[in-house]
Amino acid sequence: MPRNKRESFVYTVMMCFVMVLWMSLYNVYLHTGAFTLDVLRTAWIGLPLGYLCALLLDWFVVSAPAKKFAFKLLPASASPVRMVLTVSCCMVLPMVFFMSLYGAVEVLSHTQAWDQLLIVWGTNILKNVVMALPFQLLIAGPLVRKVFRRIFPVGTILA
Repeated sequence: MPRNKRESFVYTVMMCFVMVLWMSLYNVYLHTGAFTLDVLRTAWIGLPLGYLCALLLDWFVVSAPAKKFAFKLLPASASPVRMVLTVSCCMVLPMVFFMSLYGAVEVLSHTQAWDQLLIVWGTNILKNVVMALPFQLLIAGPLVRKVFRRIFPVGTILA
């Protein structure tokens, strides 16, 4: 886990990229029904704006309240693994909530069916949480933490 604000920022940049890329691929796949090169192209083209939105949401809206809530849930003697899992869950759930709205707005901007916003947003939340939470806990989290610490050993990014 990051140990200061600079490490936290670098870690957030890395984690957001992995999560947004994967969830973009997943969501485009869900809307097309097949995994093709066009799905890759569409997800890649939409990545910069989705990534920027996720990064801003993570850094300015979700992170502080999610971590505060997570640490209220944890006893002082909680193991590092339990802390990582709790913080990850508390981060993923609000990010899914907000980014599912982003996805709904993106889809509806093409169809102009704005009366369907709440339905699309709600179904996006359900579809995304079942992918984002396990992906974060089992794949993205461990991968990004390992790569982060390999690139930036403890103490190399100073506060």
